Amino acid sequence: MPSELVVVTRTRHAVERLFDLALDVDAHVRSMPGSGERAVGGVTSGRIGLGETVTWSGRHLGVRFTMTAQVVELERPHRFLDVQVTGPFRSFVHEHVFERDGEETVMTDRILVASPVLGRVAERLVLVPYLRRLIGRRGRLLVEALG
Repeated sequence: MPSELVVVTRTRHAVERLFDLALDVDAHVRSMPGSGERAVGGVTSGRIGLGETVTWSGRHLGVRFTMTAQVVELERPHRFLDVQVTGPFRSFVHEHVFERDGEETVMTDRILVASPVLGRVAERLVLVPYLRRLIGRRGRLLVEALG
């Protein structure tokens, strides 16, 4: 059974602007400064779309990895879903939801992840906290990029 984590980011920027930036491969690379993550296959620059893939290469938790993700659902500007096609996890599903709450835009990242090596306890103690920090920082950097 996969582990779940949820990260919420709030901003006053328009839903459409944050949604489009969240699909931008170049913005993703800029939001991952500590990992050396880069796009090495599929869509490697600009905005990724429905059915398209991107292959990421980076270093996380001291391990270099390559993962190909595909956008399998896209409902602009409210939601998109990307899933690991190939990579280091038994499964990795990332749902991005964008909603208005009064004057704010709320971006909710919901991730279901299952490690091939770590057990459920290690997922919860190591992998989930790491991903929560990583996705939280990514959200903050995307908001900063909007100005």
